[in-house]
Amino acid sequence: MSNLIACAPCCWGVESADNSYNPSWMDVLSEAKQARFVGTELGPYGYLPREADTLNTALHLKGLEVCAGTIFEPLSDANKQADILEKTEQLCTLLQQIGTERLVVIDCVNDIRSHFAGVSDEAPRLDDARWTQMMETIRKISNIASQYQIRAVVHPHAGGYIEYQDEIERMLADLSHEEVGLCLDTGHLYYAGMDPATSLVRYADRLDYVHFKDVDAAKYYQAVEKRVGFWQACADGVMCPLGEGAVDYGEVSKALQEIGYKGWIAVEQERDPRQAATTLPDLKKSRKFLVDNGFVASYSGKYEN
Repeated sequence: MSNLIACAPCCWGVESADNSYNPSWMDVLSEAKQARFVGTELGPYGYLPREADTLNTALHLKGLEVCAGTIFEPLSDANKQADILEKTEQLCTLLQQIGTERLVVIDCVNDIRSHFAGVSDEAPRLDDARWTQMMETIRKISNIASQYQIRAVVHPHAGGYIEYQDEIERMLADLSHEEVGLCLDTGHLYYAGMDPATSLVRYADRLDYVHFKDVDAAKYYQAVEKRVGFWQACADGVMCPLGEGAVDYGEVSKALQEIGYKGWIAVEQERDPRQAATTLPDLKKSRKFLVDNGFVASYSGKYEN
């Protein structure tokens, strides 16, 4: 199998556009190129330039393309809906201008659920009213995206209110295939106690996009036992280069071949942005793992040198 491989600003610890510890966006694009990726996600809106001409020029110079944008917001909060939809409109305008057709929609990590990441049996679920509010917000995001010919894909994420299998099932029952697809992340599936390969096959009919991530099992179990919270676990190194963690990528490869997945794969490895100096060597390790295990050819893209 051979897929187009991207990375994402979260590999440098960039989770919000205004964190003073973020590395410069120019350094991020330069290191993505050095690691021989052909794409990147946009990251939090406002981190990469919002002007299409500026962004397109920078991408061209680095031989990259943006494979997806992201909405990472408290989707069940009715008071935030108007702001979320305004951001969606602005983001989709930019995505259309740069030729990106995918919007990843994530219920963001929150203070309540973060400490129950990986603990499905104890994690509090939303009540029906707030769940309905979240579905309404996602539906409205999807409607806006579709006006720009952009596909909204929901990403189950540790520390948010769409994380565990029961929540994925409920979301898919409430939102039609026409409204949303799925972005499945191998690391977040593992974190939620789900088998990544089995899940890729189980939800193949809704799968539009894939994230690859790996999880250090010892640090994962320690984080879960101590309830340190998802972001602290990331700062402690719970995410590791591909092939160095607990995710069985042999089985993941078989699953993707079985379902005939040929789309983008984005490699992610969350960390504290103050640890961004370790990103480039880790990305090189992850990409070498993908080459060595047949996920991508050594020469794999129209931009690669």
